[in-house]
Amino acid sequence: MSPVLKTVQTTLSLNKLSSSNYPRKEKKLLQHGSCSFPINNVQLSFRGGFEVVSNVNRSHKEKTCLYDEGELEALPHVQTLREFPREELVAKVVMVRFDSTILLGEKLDLSSQSASKALYTIKYLHECGAKVILMSEWSRKINPKLLDAQAVADILSSVLQLNVIALRCISCKSPLRREDLQKADIFLLENLSEYKEEVANCSKFAELLSSEVDILVNDSFCQSHKVLASTVGVARFCYASMAGFSFEENLHQLKKIAKTKKKPYLAVIGGGNLKRNAAALQFLASRCDALVFVGQMSFQIMRALGHSIPTNLVERDAHKAALDIVQFAHDKNVLMSYPKDFWCTNQHLPTELEVFPAHGVSASWLPVDLGPRSLEEIYSLVTNSKAYPFEIDWSVAYHDASLPLVVDIGSGNGLFIMGMAQNRKDLNFLGLEINGKILYWFKCNNDIPFHCLQLPRRIGSCFSSVSKPGF
Repeated sequence: MSPVLKTVQTTLSLNKLSSSNYPRKEKKLLQHGSCSFPINNVQLSFRGGFEVVSNVNRSHKEKTCLYDEGELEALPHVQTLREFPREELVAKVVMVRFDSTILLGEKLDLSSQSASKALYTIKYLHECGAKVILMSEWSRKINPKLLDAQAVADILSSVLQLNVIALRCISCKSPLRREDLQKADIFLLENLSEYKEEVANCSKFAELLSSEVDILVNDSFCQSHKVLASTVGVARFCYASMAGFSFEENLHQLKKIAKTKKKPYLAVIGGGNLKRNAAALQFLASRCDALVFVGQMSFQIMRALGHSIPTNLVERDAHKAALDIVQFAHDKNVLMSYPKDFWCTNQHLPTELEVFPAHGVSASWLPVDLGPRSLEEIYSLVTNSKAYPFEIDWSVAYHDASLPLVVDIGSGNGLFIMGMAQNRKDLNFLGLEINGKILYWFKCNNDIPFHCLQLPRRIGSCFSSVSKPGF
């Protein structure tokens, strides 16, 4: 069964999944995000591949899980900076949790929408007369120039064309004072990744961060699924919290993509913590034609399918959730895939890299990225496959699938092939038509029974006319 994935333009919506329950050394593994999108002109930013899972037998009972369009509308309203009155920002101290991967990358593209929105959040607050305190986490992996807070402040000053002052209040455990804010209009706190209290959502740490702060603006969409002191914790000490322009744009794209009607619809899933993200995965399985696992969660899926994996990659208490997802996807006829090989590093020889098959990673080796075979297959899946990703059950389409088949290519409104089917009960008829609107019109305006299957535009649409009346 080879999937069909058509190439056209699309927007990707990324949502990085957490791997917080893995040991630190395992967190290196495939730090890809998760994205779901209609398969249209996809630019793959990762190397990877997968194995197709077409059949799975599980005896456990499937969870009852229903999803519909109403769930998207039922999401709680997120207050945005755009909606907040400008006059309420004057002379206020506003803390901005920004996305370092957008603003501090080694190759910052100021013309990109993500960068322009993130910068506009800061400039907008400054123009409204607010004192702005910036905070984020950063690593020299994204930019070797990120040596310390002062270096980051210099980079932000250059990008914003505004003076950004680095503050040392976290390391000194000294609450910010109002007089400290008279030195400039924009400030930067120290690197949050250096403090374990951040990921622990420590209340005292959050209170220290938010000293003298009136309003919190969260503009780091990729961290929004985590419970952090700089987001959830700080919000408790501010009288108003809202999303910045970059966050708002990402949320808009996420909702837009989740409601898309384009087919086929593929979700590429990275990160870890499958148990915590089980509901999101079942939601994707209810809407997508394929789930492609490329991160740490792929090991839990492999284990649920009966493959052995290294014990250090087993997620605690996630096996039942993985079984449920596999069964749910199978029952929904959703293609599931996982990597075939990995680049691995040796724990005793960290500079050595070697490719291992997904089911044969030795105990002393740690997967750090998808292997070349995996890359080739995912790329082939997205760009070159030409078959619909589901097996067609012809026994459902036809009363007797063993009868000779007559194929009409370019069936138009289907009147001709339907007329033939009425007269020749000894044959099965299959019509192929690229224009799905014609089929929809025909279905709505005729009482003649027929089976319709909408295929990607590269393949076209098809309908089968059956010989048995009343089908």
